[in-house]
Amino acid sequence: MAIAKPNRSSEDIAPTSAISPSSPAAAPHTHDAPHAHVHDPESLQRILNRFARIEGHIRGIKTMIQESRPCPDVLVQIAAVRGALDRVARIILDEHLSECVTRASQEGNIEAEIEELKAALDRFLP
Repeated sequence: MAIAKPNRSSEDIAPTSAISPSSPAAAPHTHDAPHAHVHDPESLQRILNRFARIEGHIRGIKTMIQESRPCPDVLVQIAAVRGALDRVARIILDEHLSECVTRASQEGNIEAEIEELKAALDRFLP
């Protein structure tokens, strides 16, 4: 397991596992929301790959702690994971706005979609 150096992002770390596009996560899914939720398979795979890298990075941090690595080094790696999570969240939000909100607008469900997004953002943002 390679640990990213402080100047590298977690995206520079090789994926620790491959996630197949045929996995259940790649299938269309629904929320409690009134619309079907379908993602572009390539986009979904990119997001899943990012999470696989983040997962590997977190395992690397756990190893650092087990090896009693200096606390500042561990904190730098935690900051890198936070940054990676923020970047993937931004990608998901961007895609939601461009795909789901647009679809809801075309279907006449924009109010419900906006309320769902507001509720999610209330939980997501500090």
